[in-house]
Amino acid sequence: MRLTRSLLLTGATALALVFLSATAAVAPASGPYVCSGTFGNPGVLSGRYPSGVVVRGVCASKFGRAHVFGTLLVTKGSSLAAAWGLNHRTNKGGSSLTVSGNLVINQGATVVLGCKVNADGSGFPCLDDPNPNHPTLKSAASVSGSIVENAPLGVIVHNSLIGGNIRETGGGGGLSCAPPKSGPFAKLMSPVYSDYEDSSVAGSLGVTSLTSCWLGVARVQVHGNLRFINDKLGDPDAIEILANHVGKNLSCTGNSAVWDSADAKPNQQFPRIPQPNTVHGRRSGQCVLSSPTMMGGPSGPGPF
Repeated sequence: MRLTRSLLLTGATALALVFLSATAAVAPASGPYVCSGTFGNPGVLSGRYPSGVVVRGVCASKFGRAHVFGTLLVTKGSSLAAAWGLNHRTNKGGSSLTVSGNLVINQGATVVLGCKVNADGSGFPCLDDPNPNHPTLKSAASVSGSIVENAPLGVIVHNSLIGGNIRETGGGGGLSCAPPKSGPFAKLMSPVYSDYEDSSVAGSLGVTSLTSCWLGVARVQVHGNLRFINDKLGDPDAIEILANHVGKNLSCTGNSAVWDSADAKPNQQFPRIPQPNTVHGRRSGQCVLSSPTMMGGPSGPGPF
């Protein structure tokens, strides 16, 4: 994976710095709670929200537990970060986000949901981990319904439980893998990407017509189907589809490339380490035979 752990750690630290100050979310007289702010002064979710939440601008969930009942809507161009391991109001305990309903992410919006780093260094560090070289914090997120993404900029989901489906349609930051000069990925000092790791999806997970730098799906329990259709990525070793457990079918059609293996060395496409998927249904399209592990090598003979 070209997005190395060191890059993620550096970016997470940088993004945490711009969330140091915070304002309370704005509660309208009726209807959903409105969480609104900027990167320097974000709105914050904390406590219970019985009528849903609308994110306008920049919003963080870092003051302990936040529970949204109904729809959590991230509006066009807005950003939501729910990847904080600590409670930054009390300086003890943890933070987490629960949505009893759907999470809807609109055009150009960015969401970072959940965080955890595994023993082998894979995963995503919490934005506030005090020891970025050896991260230990984690935060779990839960969405009882589906995550519906309508041309988002980028969506990063780790250590999360999804009760419905994940559907990402369109969007992305284009084929460039240079970090943008503004916006949430500029704060992360990272190219624009989408990623789903170390999570469980009770329904299906599908990514269609995404145009971005990189896309990864790793170590996800997908009880339904896993689908990738017409996704174009700028990084030559995207899309990485690694060590997932798929209850039904795995299908890949019209994508720029697909891989069931990871980089053996940082910033080198080859050689690669196989991380095949477990699929209880049918494999089809580009995801039938394992991807080459050496430059110019053949696909297979094992399954993807």
